[in-house]
Amino acid sequence: MMNDTSQTAYLAGGCFWGMEELVRQIDGVLETTVGYTGGATQDPTYETVKMGNSGHAESLKIVFDPRRLTYRHLLFEFFRMHNPTTPNRQGNDIGTQYRSAIFYLDEMQKHTAEEVIRTVEASGEWKARLVTEVVPYRAFYRAEEYHQKYLVKHPHGYTCHYVRRMELGE
Repeated sequence: MMNDTSQTAYLAGGCFWGMEELVRQIDGVLETTVGYTGGATQDPTYETVKMGNSGHAESLKIVFDPRRLTYRHLLFEFFRMHNPTTPNRQGNDIGTQYRSAIFYLDEMQKHTAEEVIRTVEASGEWKARLVTEVVPYRAFYRAEEYHQKYLVKHPHGYTCHYVRRMELGE
């Protein structure tokens, strides 16, 4: 969905509980939904995805107001809240379902993602090469209701995400 008042981004950066909690607090974010994307399995469930062989990543659908938050700025925030240098891993969460990925909707999002990755790497803040995939969006499957806004429902629940104070060259 893209128009003057809202745009959509699909991002994966590890466990979707922690990612959603941080993203929903960014000024300009209108709506977040956790789910699965990037795989070939139709209508995956958490039980399928957590096994690591569905091809899907735990991900976020983010609807935002482009007048208040640019896609570019959203990506810089994304790179502050997860470790984009660890393949298929965030903290204690290991597996392809926890990979770092940007699922672009059009050539503009693809170009912006590639440019932001180059800028973040050039900043030197992450002391290793970024492994974030930049791949075309195919489908998003909403996760089960108990995963939606999980850390709002369970404020002391598990998360390995936090916002790092980094100068990423933005």
